[in-house]
Amino acid sequence: MDFKDLTYLIAIEKYGNISKAAEALFLSQPSLSRFLQNTESYVGQPLFNRIGNKYVPTYVGQRYLARAKEILNIKKELDQEVGDILKNDSGLLNVGFPAMRGTYMLPCTLPIFHSLYPNVKIQIHEASSSRLNELILNGDIDLALYNQPDDNPNIETEIISREEMVLVMSPDNPLCELAYPMEGCRYPHLDLKLLEEKGQGVIMQNPNQRTRTIVDRLFRQHHVNPRIILETSNIRAEAELASRNYGVCFITETHLKHMKLDKPLKYFSVGDPSTPINFVAAYRKNSYLPYHATEYIKIVRDFT
Repeated sequence: MDFKDLTYLIAIEKYGNISKAAEALFLSQPSLSRFLQNTESYVGQPLFNRIGNKYVPTYVGQRYLARAKEILNIKKELDQEVGDILKNDSGLLNVGFPAMRGTYMLPCTLPIFHSLYPNVKIQIHEASSSRLNELILNGDIDLALYNQPDDNPNIETEIISREEMVLVMSPDNPLCELAYPMEGCRYPHLDLKLLEEKGQGVIMQNPNQRTRTIVDRLFRQHHVNPRIILETSNIRAEAELASRNYGVCFITETHLKHMKLDKPLKYFSVGDPSTPINFVAAYRKNSYLPYHATEYIKIVRDFT
């Protein structure tokens, strides 16, 4: 079995269907079916259960696929390391961003990278922080840039910058009058309990987004049960709605800095006394980080 055969098995798992996997691999369906039959015969066990047209890995198949992915990741890292040794300024770099962050960071960083390494193609993957972690661990991306999630023992992070998550609302919101200066806060401090006491509607990000995870934790720590009036993955829409006094929301400073809104917003520190967040570069621990990935991290650090 060679590397190509391993990619065939991973494609069958990914698509769960021989026809779709064969199409993605530019193979005929009979050829891929014959390959799978021969492989299962060689292993001596079925690697997939056939449930209608769906192919679901057996336990043996799951273990086989896990090792196949490890082998292909090792090969990819070796190819990258050899390329770096040979000073080969060409190749492919897979980088992950949350969608909002990429909106303003990519136009400012990719042209600089391209001017330095014109023969290196960057492929961008936009997803939530939790999904980007999965892509890192699966070896689908070399690097992700996001607000630091909870520690993962298999992911290494480098802090690029620190920012604050703030509560934002319209200047017309009566809660603005209840904020006060506090030592250690960049903005006037507002007690989170006031949101519940005043029945304030809160616009929240979706549960799989990093800011939502942090806000949920803040509410638990302060024993606040907010009145959630909307959940959305669209951070700009949150800000626009808050500026029109539809509700209040939580957004990081950097996002706000790059938004041009029709109406103004007021910013408030919340937490004990505020809520700082690390913006990080993340990659798989104990794996080879390509030279061009380290160079891109430098460019992003300069930008922030």
